[in-house]
Amino acid sequence: IVALKQVAPGIERLGQFPLPMVNVYLAGDILFDAGTTWDRFRIPRQIKDRQLSLLTLTHVHPDHQGLVRDICRDRDIPLACHGDDVDAMEGRRPVSEGQITNSLLKKVQGSWEGPPHKVSRVLEEGDEVAGFRVVHTPGHARGHVVYFRESDGVTICGDVIRNMNYATGRPGLDEPPEMFTYDPAENRRSIRKLAALEPTVLLPGHGPALTNMDEFQSWVAALPE
Repeated sequence: IVALKQVAPGIERLGQFPLPMVNVYLAGDILFDAGTTWDRFRIPRQIKDRQLSLLTLTHVHPDHQGLVRDICRDRDIPLACHGDDVDAMEGRRPVSEGQITNSLLKKVQGSWEGPPHKVSRVLEEGDEVAGFRVVHTPGHARGHVVYFRESDGVTICGDVIRNMNYATGRPGLDEPPEMFTYDPAENRRSIRKLAALEPTVLLPGHGPALTNMDEFQSWVAALPE
């Protein structure tokens, strides 16, 4: 088993070999995101001895909601996500809405996607989860949020940015691919909203933690309008 790794004070990233391709974070007894259905052995094994009180999502896409139903059912815990993603999570709207993908990718994503599950806690801008403030950052998904910890600036930021090239697996700061993002212009506004929080550490959905905030802020400043 690949061990959990502490990536910020009080926050662990579940292990994945060989690279942190699809990140799931644990802060105390709260799990952030739920991987894909392909993670049905990896994730439950790593959290089996941990007390859990809530599963909360950055957004409802197949690589973040895959094991929602299994984890919530097996651990008897509630699910939280932003109000704008509830319809997708509960099966009233496609999970991969607005994505322009080819038939092979559709097949892969379809195999990643978990079944619908009831959202018990509907998050809105400004709510608090595990000491983090919920900040609505739409664009990649309607109900995308980041979790910003006021006390030290640590931010679980989902897919507003990525810190990995999906083709090579190499670390690198970039916007999420347009083909997986229903409104790239809105996501860019959300990147600026994220930068304005002045985070100190960014914990993305894909790739390693980002700790060089000068590099991040320079990159944001250079984004096209």
